[in-house]
Amino acid sequence: MTDTYRSIAFTEYGDSGVLRVFDRELPEPGAGQVRVAVRAAGVNPIDWKIRSGLMAEVYPTTFPSVPGGDVAGVIDAVGEGVSDFAVGDEVLGRGNGGYAEFVLADPAGLTRKPEALSWELAAALPVVVGTAYRALNLLDLVEGETLLVDGAAGGVGTIAVQLAVARGLTVVGTASEANHEYLRSLGAVPVQYGEGLAERVREAAPQGVDASFDTSGRGSLPTLVELTGGPKRVVTIAAPDAADHGVRFTSGSPAEQVPGALAEGAALAAEGKLDLPIARVYPLAEAGAAQDESEAGHVRGKLVLVP
Repeated sequence: MTDTYRSIAFTEYGDSGVLRVFDRELPEPGAGQVRVAVRAAGVNPIDWKIRSGLMAEVYPTTFPSVPGGDVAGVIDAVGEGVSDFAVGDEVLGRGNGGYAEFVLADPAGLTRKPEALSWELAAALPVVVGTAYRALNLLDLVEGETLLVDGAAGGVGTIAVQLAVARGLTVVGTASEANHEYLRSLGAVPVQYGEGLAERVREAAPQGVDASFDTSGRGSLPTLVELTGGPKRVVTIAAPDAADHGVRFTSGSPAEQVPGALAEGAALAAEGKLDLPIARVYPLAEAGAAQDESEAGHVRGKLVLVP
């Protein structure tokens, strides 16, 4: 066993050029922790937003900072008091600083990886599944209502659309024209984002919009509030100015979590009942390029890193 490992980290806010490969001393898990040998790590838009400093008020950063929260891998060490997992268990879940060959994790944020899941898909699921379940729960949706998902072709949007459709909701999803057929395949009514969105949504959903979920953070909140009839049933995961519009920003506090969401989502994915395309797989050292692709937008599904 080596006593060092590689991670990607940044020591200041900036563009993807601030990301560097660092060699670090291999940490031992403390009480109530496990160490995971990472097989794959998910890339999420929040990663580059934190790196750039856009989310500094919501997610204060201590430097050096290792990005990433999605991991899948094999537990190779357990700390004192851990009884739910053992060395050799294959897991997926939350690991702070996932852009690395090893990560320490709280067992409460992990679940066992179904055998049918690839490492790449397993690593792509945790943040998007947890976020989609959380947002739908906060919006208090019921069968027969209409949900507008802004940024529906991305990772979180993809999961939210499928969960909402399965629950008997009508879903209108915004995306670029290139992703409209994809959204139809998920069961959503696609509309083009951008100027004139309100008119297009009203045409697509003459019955009106009961709730809206902003996954893109690209300035649509005033329109979403207008379409929904007020901010009460609008939730965002991506707009740092949410409070200016009276909209709830959900960052995944413990009180917002939906127990069992990741295990259920992983099981559905393993059974082929929840689809999440892997847009591209990058080597760990090319994390900057992966974040650049994420920041450019138009990613269908998820980007993944492999050590």
